[in-house]
Amino acid sequence: MSDGWAAGAREREAALEALAKLAGPCGERNAPLAPYTSLRVGGPADLLVSPDSVDLLQRLLAAAAEAGVPRTIIGAGTNLLVADDGVRGLVIRIARRLGRVVFQDATVQVEAGASLPGLAAQCARRGLAGLEFAGGIPGTVGGAVVMNAGANQSNIGQTLQWVDAFSLAGEPRRFQAEELELRYRGSRFLREPWVVARALLALEPDDPERIRERMRAYLERRRRTQPLGTHNAGSIFKNPPGDYAGRLLEEVGAKGWTEGAAQVSTRHANFIINRGGARAADVWRLIRRMQQAVAEAYGIHLELEVRLVGWPVPEGVSAGVRLPD
Repeated sequence: MSDGWAAGAREREAALEALAKLAGPCGERNAPLAPYTSLRVGGPADLLVSPDSVDLLQRLLAAAAEAGVPRTIIGAGTNLLVADDGVRGLVIRIARRLGRVVFQDATVQVEAGASLPGLAAQCARRGLAGLEFAGGIPGTVGGAVVMNAGANQSNIGQTLQWVDAFSLAGEPRRFQAEELELRYRGSRFLREPWVVARALLALEPDDPERIRERMRAYLERRRRTQPLGTHNAGSIFKNPPGDYAGRLLEEVGAKGWTEGAAQVSTRHANFIINRGGARAADVWRLIRRMQQAVAEAYGIHLELEVRLVGWPVPEGVSAGVRLPD
């Protein structure tokens, strides 16, 4: 596949080695990415780095840009479909190592790699409301900001005050909440290549037990309706206006469909699970089959919520693009 990296093999190797040296123990060459995704599919990264500081994140972006090395950013891997061929260049994984949390009164400053459900639990213990919806949503705070993650008529955008981010060249910028263009399952970061580094959230004081009770109710609902405990990437498609992707897919009989070891969940038709040994190509064939069935039955093109990584999708093109069969 074409990766858009114009340098020759010797220049590529030298650039990757220099970045690996900069990353130190945070980096790994030819790292398999499947273990870092909840779907457990996908090939290797030329260089995978999990930075342990915002400073290292910025230096990696700047150095890679100067060397012309492609940069791909991932989080906890809970909404990714990584190509079987893997990802060329530098893959930066913003996860647990970049997860510092600082509380001050009813606000919390949090780095992008912090666990979203973990943060929700900390807030509950402190009697701070606003993230109850996040108790059962896997992933990182940074990923939640990019996607404006939410559930039960709530989303993280309702708490955001500002976000610190870097361009792919390492240039810093602080975005105020009103600049983020927050919307259903989206923000400006889905179309602009900024890397979220940290955010400030404003929460509301409340009784800790009442907060925990709401969290338990939300989590119980997820347990009843979603295939928790399986290898999946969360919701595959966004809900179309005025309807639900899961309902449409159930109506066309998608539950239980299989391609290789990938299967549409029998519990929720908008989830694909890896039954063991699935490849990204299996998942993609299933996605195409699901899209086509809904399009033929209802004239609706379901747009992907899951993010494609390492696939030949031109920069800036919607994740709902139809790739070649």
